Amino acid sequence: MTDVAFHFGAPNKLEYVGRLLRKAVARGARLTVLAVPAQVQYLDVSLWATSPTDFLVHGVDNGTSPDLRCPVVLTSKVHPALSSHGVLVNLTHEMPEGFDVFDRVIEVVSVDEEDRATARLRWKQYVQQGYAIQRHDLKLKGTE
Repeated sequence: MTDVAFHFGAPNKLEYVGRLLRKAVARGARLTVLAVPAQVQYLDVSLWATSPTDFLVHGVDNGTSPDLRCPVVLTSKVHPALSSHGVLVNLTHEMPEGFDVFDRVIEVVSVDEEDRATARLRWKQYVQQGYAIQRHDLKLKGTE
């Protein structure tokens, strides 16, 4: 069964995800990031532009088959082939369709009240489907 974790309290979701991706890739993880197109575009630019020596190699699913050799794939739609990445990072307001092909799902939740409200709904949906959820409060970890 897929492990589900909620990371609550990210002051800036996209900046947090950039740090999360760098740490995870450094540990050998392969991740898929599910986001709306504008977020995919922002992450695509920011992951290359951090610094000349600190870019994160990634692929962007632009409707064709994404390059699965990349440790990170940015997409607006989950494809079964992406399950080889093992981890799905969800930035959308919906429970991802097909999430259960991944070993782990990380739901990133900002401090925005609307984002928190939709996260509560997703939490309930996961629980109703029998998933145990891990909670990570980013404010307690000093991630501001």
